[in-house]
Amino acid sequence: MALIVQKYGGTSVGSIERIQNVANKVAKWRADGHQLVVVVSAMSGVTNNLVDMAHKLQKEPSPREMDVLLATGEQTTIALLCMALENIGIPARSYTGSQVRILTDSAFTKARIVSIDDNHIRSDLAAGRVVVVAGFQGVDEDGNITTLGRGGSDTTGVALAAALKADECQIYTDVDGVYTTDPRVVPEARRLDRITFEEMLEMASLGSKVLQIRSVEFAGKYNVPLRVLSSFEEGPGTLIVSEETNTMMEKPVISGIAFTRDESKLSIRGVPDVPGVAFRVFGPISDANIEVDVIVQNVADNKANDITFTVQRKETDKAARILEQVMKDLGAKMVEVDNKVAKVSLVGVGMRSHAGIASKMFGALAAESINIQLITTSEIKISVVIEEKYLELAVRALHTAFGLKDPA
Repeated sequence: MALIVQKYGGTSVGSIERIQNVANKVAKWRADGHQLVVVVSAMSGVTNNLVDMAHKLQKEPSPREMDVLLATGEQTTIALLCMALENIGIPARSYTGSQVRILTDSAFTKARIVSIDDNHIRSDLAAGRVVVVAGFQGVDEDGNITTLGRGGSDTTGVALAAALKADECQIYTDVDGVYTTDPRVVPEARRLDRITFEEMLEMASLGSKVLQIRSVEFAGKYNVPLRVLSSFEEGPGTLIVSEETNTMMEKPVISGIAFTRDESKLSIRGVPDVPGVAFRVFGPISDANIEVDVIVQNVADNKANDITFTVQRKETDKAARILEQVMKDLGAKMVEVDNKVAKVSLVGVGMRSHAGIASKMFGALAAESINIQLITTSEIKISVVIEEKYLELAVRALHTAFGLKDPA
């Protein structure tokens, strides 16, 4: 008998019929003698509708009240799934994040998990119940409802699996695994049988929507066996493992191509070239809880710098307002904003032992007359920022250049 944590995304529970389908899947696992903890997202479309309603009332709603509002989506799903399970004779009990006591910090809309009290869950499992937990949410030390950010139900699932020392964490979604890139952009994209935590972490951070980045961080840190599966068709999915636990795993040069359209590029021109200036630029950005991605600094002959960086597009206006004030404080020349850029990234552990990857990437983009605006690298990835209108062309060109298509 194994302890399995399963997570079902919004499309998997997007209707009463789909919730009943999830209940039947859970029933099959339970019939095989396994203990089940099921984490669910809000039904597809619900979170967006709640956000729309909030913005009809306020242009910038209070983050605290947004968390109170958005947490209701998952609360609906856990109750409906428990009803569906009980209707087919399976005892089940639902829990919100605060009832489990998934303790988080107080960064509303972007909270991070501090600890999990698993006592209630273990008691229910021992009593033969299926435990259904609301994903995406927790509670801070003051009892405020918090949410983990969009896609945070994956994080809830993996964090619970780590806390419970589950035998496997299964992420059910509307795709049947992790692909070399988005099949909607490249129809010949290939499903990967397995991928390392490190590669998956890079792909999640670089725009792959299959898993949320913090869920991969948790899985890697606590070595939680993680598998991505489809809610709608049978198949082995994609297994995500550490390199150390599977030394025989094939290590292709490039495992996948990740991309994101949700990027904006900001530049502050004519910044004085003095010690501490980078902190004076990025300190206020960090204080505003804005995540910065690619950073490039150019030093001019006149002892002035140009600093350019990217942020998520939704943070553009906030970051620009901060930079305008920084510009005045530093006596810089100007702030420039470009919200029509995208980021494309190659990911693969094989980069460690192969030379010429960057050159081949740049050559493939040059052949399509795609200009590279920014470049950043790590040990297993290369990312470039380009004009958004060339994104899909770039992905297709790189997918072909590195031979990633499905041989079938």
